[in-house]
Amino acid sequence: MRIRAQVAMVMNLDKCIGCHTCSVTCKQTWTNREGTEYVWFNNVETKPGIGYPKHYEDQERWKGGWRLDRKGRLTLRSGGRARRLRHIFANPQLPSIDDYYEPATFDKDILVSAPAGLSDTPVKRPHSALTGEPMSVTWGANWEDSLGGAHERAGGDPNLAKMAGDAAAKVRFEFEKTFMFHLPRICEHCLNPACVSACPSGAMYKREEDGIVLVDQDRCRGWRMCVSACPYKKVYVNHATGKAEKCTLCFPRIEAGLPTICAETCVGRLRYLGIVLYDEDAVLAAASVEDEHDLLDAQRAVFLDPHDPAIQQAARDAGLPEEWIDAARRSPIWKLIAEYRIALPLHPEYRTLPMVWYVPPLSPVLDAAGAAGRDDTDADDVFHTIRELRIPVEYLAELFTAGDADAAAGVLMKLAAMRSYMRARTLDGTVAQELLDSIGMTAEQVEAMYRLLAIAKYDERYVVPAAHARDAAALEAQAAAHGECPVDGEAGPGQRSGAGVGLLRRSDGRRGLPLNPLRGAS
Repeated sequence: MRIRAQVAMVMNLDKCIGCHTCSVTCKQTWTNREGTEYVWFNNVETKPGIGYPKHYEDQERWKGGWRLDRKGRLTLRSGGRARRLRHIFANPQLPSIDDYYEPATFDKDILVSAPAGLSDTPVKRPHSALTGEPMSVTWGANWEDSLGGAHERAGGDPNLAKMAGDAAAKVRFEFEKTFMFHLPRICEHCLNPACVSACPSGAMYKREEDGIVLVDQDRCRGWRMCVSACPYKKVYVNHATGKAEKCTLCFPRIEAGLPTICAETCVGRLRYLGIVLYDEDAVLAAASVEDEHDLLDAQRAVFLDPHDPAIQQAARDAGLPEEWIDAARRSPIWKLIAEYRIALPLHPEYRTLPMVWYVPPLSPVLDAAGAAGRDDTDADDVFHTIRELRIPVEYLAELFTAGDADAAAGVLMKLAAMRSYMRARTLDGTVAQELLDSIGMTAEQVEAMYRLLAIAKYDERYVVPAAHARDAAALEAQAAAHGECPVDGEAGPGQRSGAGVGLLRRSDGRRGLPLNPLRGAS
């Protein structure tokens, strides 16, 4: 067993209001420069919808993530080394600018410099931020926001295509009446990142100390295989530098013990950030399970209980600082994923073992119960209604449980039971023991889960240890060796060389973690 620490995030989708504050603050911090006009490290999608870039979830088209070959071995969907070498100068599985969107700017000076006495009001017309030519705005990173443009294309949502015909037809038929939910997305910083394994130049790497996946700008040659291999399409190409860029999980803030900028500024307080311990030796087996419905439990089994004294001692023996072990004990991520088991990964069938998980939305369940004339305070009525949603549980299952509707329904039922229990507890002090027994939780666990989801304070939602004191000298030496700010430069903040802040070199001189354990599998 090789114990590693990983910075991970959980988002409670019930609390996302689609305000895009996280997207804007991330954009202003990381991608507010030439070459990244179309790039959103953080974006908020409305589901159902085809997303950004268009149809990114359709891996039959994009060949992202991993699959099992005929012998049950894990291999990249985009092909092995020989295929990547053949297409290294002409990669066929790349989204075009139309799949993202062509960024536009406007000639604002025309409003200021227009001469007096005009009979018509001057109009700002859109011009391409890439070519400067006049253009029409026909798509954007959040074009489907709040189902605004969804009626045009949302029928092509890849998740609908995977659902049973009667369930998918019901979604489309009642589309204007259906509920929607917002899905914030960042890089998943996977335990088994396909982008790292696909990179021909070795520029993509996973940091040893915290598992954050970054790009070494000095080694990147712009082959763009990482863009194809990432099934979430969260690796981008800076068209000005020709280099790959991606979400850095705000590693300079993480090293200072601060949450990411998207989490810090989140209006709905829906993000949780913390440390989880995992067994690196178990990653290959977890990603290689044959049945996709078993992937969720397989990934959960990779995580190690930070409260177990044996695990704590093993972590110390592996060189983890005491502060990180303590942070893992207090982590909200462990509680939501492994203890309460209400957080789910995004598309586990991609086999990347993503480390950004989601608590699925429940609000429409209670709305549907009331609309059906049932008692939304009665657990039995709520449980029955879960299976009769206008957008079926199967849709959430396609997003979060590789199509296992029972697993998705189980999480929704647990959340519904928590609401029913807390409502009775608050109104008349009733302890609904039968309800607790039905979900296999104690009253203390349910109340703790409610506090974490509903009213948790800042230091409960974000448990991030600062970079260890003994590493401070190494970090300072690396920064001094560069002679300039290591998180700024021609490629933009945080996208400089692999010698930047926070990259602790291994004793053998290699950067970050050893090559991904599955890198040689293809």
